[in-house]
Amino acid sequence: MNYHNITYPDMNNGDGLRVVLWLSGCSHHCYNCQNSQTWDVNSGIPFDESAKEELFRELGKDYISGLTLSGGDPLHEANLDGILDLVNEIRLSFPNKSIWIYSGYQWSEIFTNEEDEPFEHDKEFMLIAKRQMILKQCNVFIDGRYVDAQRDITLKWRGSKNQKVIDIEKSLEKNEVILCTD
Repeated sequence: MNYHNITYPDMNNGDGLRVVLWLSGCSHHCYNCQNSQTWDVNSGIPFDESAKEELFRELGKDYISGLTLSGGDPLHEANLDGILDLVNEIRLSFPNKSIWIYSGYQWSEIFTNEEDEPFEHDKEFMLIAKRQMILKQCNVFIDGRYVDAQRDITLKWRGSKNQKVIDIEKSLEKNEVILCTD
């Protein structure tokens, strides 16, 4: 798993002051994406032990509300194993910190009804299962591709009107998308 940057304290990518991990790899290629340099999974540098130590050191500060995963796309196939390990470790080390995750995938692409949409391949099933495991460790999911024609700079935490800021726990509990309120 590669990344481009770790930024902190950040107040634009989630509630409160946050640490943001900007990952490499995105297959959505949204028109006018502000982070197109992160599309290539081989761009950036490897997320190694030193980067993890920096991330955890900053998350340990009292005034930091949590971690935001962005990029690129944290749910890109190349990132899934590394992100799953990372969110599981953060949950153990920082149970009171929130985890926000940005992805071009939509909620309905990850939490599908298997009876209505059978998986054509075992690989597809495994990718969806890993994405579900990651989201279940997170608090907020900003879903959907950036759509330049729906760009709106007045929106909180997202760039286009089609994107949703989803409360993951409530959505899973009610089995429907529940949006976060400002």
